[in-house]
Amino acid sequence: MNRFRLTTVRERRGFTLLGWGMLSGTLVALIILFTLTIYPFLALTRPAQGEVLVVEGWLPDYALEKVRDRFQDGNYQSLVTSGGELSVGFHLSRYKTWAQLAAATLAAQGVPAEKIIAASAPSVKKDRTYASVLEVKKQLVEKGLFPASIDVVSLGSHSRRTWMMYQMIFSPDTQVGIYSIRPHNYDPEGWWSSSAGVRTIIGETIAYLYARLIFNPPALIEN
Repeated sequence: MNRFRLTTVRERRGFTLLGWGMLSGTLVALIILFTLTIYPFLALTRPAQGEVLVVEGWLPDYALEKVRDRFQDGNYQSLVTSGGELSVGFHLSRYKTWAQLAAATLAAQGVPAEKIIAASAPSVKKDRTYASVLEVKKQLVEKGLFPASIDVVSLGSHSRRTWMMYQMIFSPDTQVGIYSIRPHNYDPEGWWSSSAGVRTIIGETIAYLYARLIFNPPALIEN
C-alpha cells in the first residue's frame, strides 16, 4: 500500500524566532553601515601633489572656482580640462564640449590661458569617463608631457570611479592623485534625506560596481 502514495514527508530546516531576529538585525546593521560609509568611500580625496592638474569639465561653476584656487596655490605646470560633447545647449554655445567650456570658464576666472589644455573627448554612448581619460593621456603625449604624477579633480561620489579610470590608463608610469569637491545640491552627511542625494549615491554605487566588476577596457593607447 505504501508504494502507491502520491505524497511524501521531508524534513525542512527553517529559522527559529531567534534566528529571524538575528538575520533581521544583521540586515539592518549592514544597511546602516552602507548608509554611513558609502559617501566617504566614493568621495575619495588622496592627492599626489602632481605636476599636472586635471579637472572633469562637467563640474559646476562653484567647483571650477575651487579648481582655480587649487591650481594657483599648487605647483602645477599645466591644467587639463576633460569631457565630451555638451548635453545641453550644444547648438547654441560657441563651446561644443565640456572640456572647452571648462577651459574658457577657468580662463575667465584668472587661470593663464597658455597653461590650460582642453582635452575634448570624442562622442561616445557609454564609458564616457574612460573615453575622456584616454583623450587626456593623448593630449599630454602629443604635447610632449610625461608627468611623474597628476592630480585629478572630480565631484563628490563620482571621484573614486574617476580615480580608478585614471589609474587604469596612467599607472604605473604616472602616480595618480584625486581631489573630491563637496557637492552643493545635497548634504553628503545626510544624503538619504534628499532625492538628489539618493539618486546620486545609488547611481554612483551601481556605476562603481560596474566599473570594478564588469567593465572590460579596450586596448590602451601607447606612449
